[in-house]
Amino acid sequence: MNQKQMIERAKEHLGKILEEQFTRIEKMKEIQDFIDYDTLSPIVIGIVGGDGIGPFITAEAQKILEFLLQDEVKKGKAAFRIIDGLTIENRAKHGKAIPDDVLKELKQCHVILKGPTTTPRAGDPWPNIESANVAMRKELDLFANVRPVKVPEQGIDWIFFRENTEGAYALGSDGIHVNDDLALDFTVTTQEGSYRIIKAAFDYASKNKINKVTVVTKANVVKTTDGKFLDVAKQVSEEYPDVEWDDWYIDIMTAKLVDEKRRTGFKVMVLPNLYGDILTDEAAEFQGGVGTAGSANVGKRYAMFEAIHGSAPRMVDEGRAQYADPSSIIRAAGMLLDHIGYQDKAKSLQMALDICGQYEKKIELTGRSNGATGAEYAEYIMNTLSDPQLEQKWNSYVK
Repeated sequence: MNQKQMIERAKEHLGKILEEQFTRIEKMKEIQDFIDYDTLSPIVIGIVGGDGIGPFITAEAQKILEFLLQDEVKKGKAAFRIIDGLTIENRAKHGKAIPDDVLKELKQCHVILKGPTTTPRAGDPWPNIESANVAMRKELDLFANVRPVKVPEQGIDWIFFRENTEGAYALGSDGIHVNDDLALDFTVTTQEGSYRIIKAAFDYASKNKINKVTVVTKANVVKTTDGKFLDVAKQVSEEYPDVEWDDWYIDIMTAKLVDEKRRTGFKVMVLPNLYGDILTDEAAEFQGGVGTAGSANVGKRYAMFEAIHGSAPRMVDEGRAQYADPSSIIRAAGMLLDHIGYQDKAKSLQMALDICGQYEKKIELTGRSNGATGAEYAEYIMNTLSDPQLEQKWNSYVK
């Protein structure tokens, strides 16, 4: 194939991507309003174990959700649906990030608690299928990845709004090897996609009287796509005159999060997809690592809550999966409760996690047999939740 033919092939490839993106934009415009959970009876909560350590830790989070929602289940206000089939083995068998029957089940739920899933890498024994996380965000249009990080004794109280359906990840499987000398990947930023995630961040800040939003880009270098994201932020800010805002570049922002003098000044942060992934993992380290942080993926019709760490297949191979730390997905379960309207239960779970994991530490997780199992840790959390002095105990530690 000569150079002219290679260029034409690349043009054709890009043309297909543009067609897909225009179709996606029209779908975004069709759905205007968020689902009202107060009108649902029951709210259907999907439980997806995933693979690797996913089924082990998800089972513990499910126990805690069922414990906290037992009255609601009895009254028919909430129901659980167990969804299997999102293992790497089943996904590889069907050659899809999400098999069709699994996707159909997911769409029958209102909210989903999802365990980690394996994304194949070069050298793995699996076909090169797309990340199940990325596919789920696309299929269910979960455009807002929301990750809180709190360390009260350090004055850290951050919440990140990461755009979930665009940027480099959205087209991460659609790059092209033009020839042996040239490979291209693509990134995408749309007016609609940028507007809704930035508006979500400003809306959260306004409603919670936080009064500060920080927009993170690399618009000084990535002028077209990041530039558009920043331009949209300027537009949205005009709708919220009560909310202050500033913008930082991603490189210096990663440095300022470790600057003790500056980091407490950040409150709500909104970022394109790739930057959000990097910065939230860094931020989670202040709270004890990615194993302690939960994540919400929110759209107008569906919402999915997950641990932010991987599936750790080595722990399974070594027979240690029962010792995996379920804290991250249990925090995600707390975010799920908050999202569907059970703020008091979510607050209690957050306090119990803090007491068990940061302060009291009657039992500890090590990931090995010299520490607690995930089941023992979940039992510890439920016992703490049952303590009538829970809030007083939490306040005594925080103060």
